[in-house]
Amino acid sequence: MTARDRLAGQRAGHQFEELCLEFVRKTFLQLSTFRPGIWDVRRSANVTEFEQYAHLADLHDLVKREPRFAAALQRDYLISPDIVIARHPETDANLNATGAIVDADSARLTGFREANGKTALLHASISCKWTIRSDRVQNSRAEALNLVRNRKGHLPHVVVVTGEPLPSRLAAIAMGTGDIDCVYHFALDELVETVRELATAPRRPATDALGLVTTMIEGKRLKDISDLPLDLVI
Repeated sequence: MTARDRLAGQRAGHQFEELCLEFVRKTFLQLSTFRPGIWDVRRSANVTEFEQYAHLADLHDLVKREPRFAAALQRDYLISPDIVIARHPETDANLNATGAIVDADSARLTGFREANGKTALLHASISCKWTIRSDRVQNSRAEALNLVRNRKGHLPHVVVVTGEPLPSRLAAIAMGTGDIDCVYHFALDELVETVRELATAPRRPATDALGLVTTMIEGKRLKDISDLPLDLVI
């Protein structure tokens, strides 16, 4: 076994994002039979690029032109998720491929139709956290709440992918509903196995950890990363 130096936190986080991006591209895009469309999976896109949040760019411009409004408006709405999945609008030819659905007098406001605009629709926002630092545990939750509150239209999937090994820190972001869809662990089976082994030792904290992990899994708040692409198809 060869010992290796531990990666710096920022570098490890960056590599984790890259691996998550590669995983989502290789899995979600292979499920086109179940979720057809023109898809784009990429990193670090500002939410104002997408149909549901395009109005936030106008709000941001207003604050820049009129600084007096800054005191009344929060500035944390300009979110750049680690990974986004976007769906491009469909042409009229595609929409009418199996029969007449749209024409010049109908469906003139929907963002799903390319004739109404070419702004992509945000399908999913994926926050990647190699670990969950105790002083920043609420960052992903705050971003999720902003996506919920500031949208105009359909709410995208809002998920967190992590490698955090401590059940208590996982619970801090996974427990509860209303903001994040679910937390996905890149090695959930290994985490459960480790916590179960520690629970056999005469130490109460390990037993509590096993119960906590079990609660999150049975409550559908914590899943394995292999579940993610299938959940994104929904």
